Amino acid sequence: MSESFAELFENSEEQQNVKVGALLMGTVVSINREKAVINVGLKSEAFISLDQFKDPQGELEIQEGDVVEVALESIDDGLGHTLLSREKAKRIKLWQTLEAAMNAKEVVTGIVTGAVKGGLTVDIGVVKAFLPGSLVDTHPVKDFSYLTGQEIEAIVIKMDEVRNNIVISRKAVMQEANSADREALLESLEEGKEIEGVVKNLADYGAFVDLGGVDGLLHITDISWQRVNHPSEKLTIGDKITVKVLNYDKEKMRVSLGLKQLTASPWDNISDRLPLGKKVSGTVSNLTDYGAFVRIEEGVEGLVHVSEMDWTNANARPSKFVKLGQEVDVVVLDVQESKHRISLSMKQAQENPWEAFEASHNKGDKIGVSVKSITDFGLFVGLPGGIDGLIHLADLSWEKQPADELVSNYSKGQELEVVILNIDAEKERISLGIKQLEEDDFMSFASLNKKGSVVKGMVAEVTARGAVITLADEVTGYLKAGEISEERVDDVSTVLKVGDKIEVAIVNIDRKTRNIAVSIKAKDSAEEKAAMADYNKQSAESVEGATLGDLLKKAKD
Repeated sequence: MSESFAELFENSEEQQNVKVGALLMGTVVSINREKAVINVGLKSEAFISLDQFKDPQGELEIQEGDVVEVALESIDDGLGHTLLSREKAKRIKLWQTLEAAMNAKEVVTGIVTGAVKGGLTVDIGVVKAFLPGSLVDTHPVKDFSYLTGQEIEAIVIKMDEVRNNIVISRKAVMQEANSADREALLESLEEGKEIEGVVKNLADYGAFVDLGGVDGLLHITDISWQRVNHPSEKLTIGDKITVKVLNYDKEKMRVSLGLKQLTASPWDNISDRLPLGKKVSGTVSNLTDYGAFVRIEEGVEGLVHVSEMDWTNANARPSKFVKLGQEVDVVVLDVQESKHRISLSMKQAQENPWEAFEASHNKGDKIGVSVKSITDFGLFVGLPGGIDGLIHLADLSWEKQPADELVSNYSKGQELEVVILNIDAEKERISLGIKQLEEDDFMSFASLNKKGSVVKGMVAEVTARGAVITLADEVTGYLKAGEISEERVDDVSTVLKVGDKIEVAIVNIDRKTRNIAVSIKAKDSAEEKAAMADYNKQSAESVEGATLGDLLKKAKD
């Protein structure tokens, strides 16, 4: 009895020294359909579910007699059984291994399982670690989803078992691994060298290429001779490419790379292939607010400024005339080979409507037009070929009228007949007239009646200072108070009345202002001079040839 009691006491003491969570080595005693019986040296039998001993394919990894490491979950589950955990043992062992690796700064491996806010999740055995985005690579990476599913190497930099938190750094491993290669690469780098690299990241302005410990920037303008809107059009992360070193700044550790420079520039001798004035075909490759880019050769684009897109719509948006991918004809206006710039014109590849109008019309021709717009200075009308002509206010009517009254007789869309006054194709100006369709009464009157002529008229208006005299249809003259008589006239209305018919002399004709000044006083003076001249003439004629007897008789009479 004493031996049994001593044995029981010893076992009880041993079990009291073993704590829950402890790692124990046990032997697989037996295996049934659901559980494995493990002997870990404790009094009661210990069981573990067979699920904890199966591989990812569902195959059992143990057999009777195997020695395995397990974790103690409970000494007595209430039924006299000891519960063990193979998974917890693996987890505890892994935490211990990772802690040792962190302290020793050793490299661990894991599988990237997915992206989360701020970084990636990585499976390291049976635990998950967090890889912050800033520690993914040696340079900032916006999109690191390309690593999903890949095995990576990292260093553990932080652990918190209570919170189940593990933070790792891939950047630290890359920096360490690349340091030796980096030094060797930096020594061999030089401008003009061709080198292989891997596309690590894409940005709006270009691509970062890993050259083997050193990252270089492949600017978007150096990817292709063709226009590239985004690097993703030509490159994919992970691509292995050969690039050329364009510039290497040792102090700032900056490397500029080129891809298009590995092939001959399509701009070489471009002036020989595209002389000024040559008409070529191309494809619209890009639209901007100020024009459209047209690809006329592989890797060669030219700009059609909005002012060169259409003869008649210089300020319209480029999208009104063309769309992306459209085939167009253009004429080469200017080539700057060194700057890789070509100026093109779409409108000059077509007939100039101003020159066509000049070739088919002459000054003085009468044509039909339609009013397009009404302005303060005249009417714009539509002409053949889609161009505009201007009818200035001064050419609307022979009569002097206020501008608002002149244009009030016209409306947008109104059909008119006009006379061509002038054509200037170079300045793209065509002057037209409406009043020229009719005879100018004023000019006709002025040509028939010179200064000094005595004409008849009728009083149309009277004021104290003067009177308006109607001289002919649509022709009037002005009679000032001082031009009525030699005597002073203070109020013309006391002398003349509307409707009075009078004779006046023309004292001035101003064709520019279309004004005529008339005078009764000048008319009377002219008549007196004419009468005196006539009298003198008659007197001279009567004296000439007379005898002395005739003269005495005439004197007597």
